[in-house]
Amino acid sequence: MPAQPNPVFLRRAIYLATQNVVTGAGGPFAALIVKDGVIVAEAANTVTATNDPTAHGEVNAIRAAAKALGTFTLAGCQLYTSCQPCPMCLAAAYWARLDAIYYGASAADAARAGFDDALIHHEICKDNAERQLPAAQLLGDEAWASFAAWQASQIKIEY
Repeated sequence: MPAQPNPVFLRRAIYLATQNVVTGAGGPFAALIVKDGVIVAEAANTVTATNDPTAHGEVNAIRAAAKALGTFTLAGCQLYTSCQPCPMCLAAAYWARLDAIYYGASAADAARAGFDDALIHHEICKDNAERQLPAAQLLGDEAWASFAAWQASQIKIEY
């Protein structure tokens, strides 16, 4: 069971998101990773500052926390984020195996401010052929070689 939510941590994420805008550093998003009641990492959105469309506050915080803790799994940690995570950040939270997500603003609030990810939510549920961004599998049999090597590896680190 995840730790009880602490509004102090969420207020910090909201403050960082606001400062990110006020200073011109980036978008109105920031996040913290907390473990055992202590902030392990905090980060803001740096999409425009780094020209990296994946540099959302949550992803940046997850990367920083994993580095600080020396692990690729953040089990035992919670994510506090200024806004409800977009689909990419939600997926990153699952891959990181976080215990819980606590957020301030909703996806509807973000859309009202011009950050609407509803299209992505709808697109994910569609078959490849029905999506606006075309996707097609090529060389499936050849690509399986990577997975076969993974299955046979005696030195892999499972995750």
